[in-house]
Amino acid sequence: MNQKIIFVDSKISLFIKRDDLLHPHISGNKFRKLKYNITTAQEQNQSRILTFGGAFSNHIVAVAAAGKQHGFQTIGVIRGEELVSQIDDNPSLKFAQDCGMHLEFVSRAHYRQKNTAEALEFWQKKYGPFYFLPEGGTNELAVKGCQEILTQADADFDYICCAVGTGGTISGIINSALPHQKIIGFPALKGDFLPEDIRNFTRSKNWKLCSDYHFGGYAKVTPELIQFLNDFYAQHHIPLDPIYTGKMVYGVLDLITKNYFKKGTKILLIHSGGLQGIRGINKILHQKHQPLINYYD
Repeated sequence: MNQKIIFVDSKISLFIKRDDLLHPHISGNKFRKLKYNITTAQEQNQSRILTFGGAFSNHIVAVAAAGKQHGFQTIGVIRGEELVSQIDDNPSLKFAQDCGMHLEFVSRAHYRQKNTAEALEFWQKKYGPFYFLPEGGTNELAVKGCQEILTQADADFDYICCAVGTGGTISGIINSALPHQKIIGFPALKGDFLPEDIRNFTRSKNWKLCSDYHFGGYAKVTPELIQFLNDFYAQHHIPLDPIYTGKMVYGVLDLITKNYFKKGTKILLIHSGGLQGIRGINKILHQKHQPLINYYD
């Protein structure tokens, strides 16, 4: 569903594609990324899926929910040994565990080795054969799924904007965009590694990254961002998450005020889900005596 959210004086039409509504737990881009991976795991007669993620990972939640729905044993390797004693206080990890996911907590040093052959061999010796999903779920099959985000109904848009984590979602959008469309990605992480990761999945040059709106880096939020999210919901009744889509929408609206887009431009924003993480972020904000995101409980 494309929902019109604003029409500014410069005659720029802004719409948002509500991919967050695809599924209550396997939300947004995670639904897209898992679609063909789940099918492939079934075709390979795999009984378990192993993957990686952090404390409030949308990917961990989605894999756990998909595993429960499709009958897979799921294993989540979680960054941070200290989290083992915090499961009951962590809405994301508690949900994953309640879905039947077995959680393995490792040190950050161990976690950084997650994609090495040695690390995968270690987990195979411990658990036996498994279908491997990388952190964030990005692989060729995930990109294939994300290529289905855009449909023929989106052909009239001049710009497509999305949040960027591991690069799979934007890669799929780039591959399926029409020649006249330009893609702008808004990274949630600091660093310059993303362009090369994206080029691994696409040869098109119709895209760019706008790295000015990460608000300090991955999972970093500020009172200014929280106020924006609350004001945006009050005005448009659309919930945004503070890690990905909220920062992207903030960035697009800021670019509009700076006359980045020409008059008459039609822009489509992709809501890639991630709302489940708000509960965890609100717990942290509450502990710091900072304003809360007030539309998600």
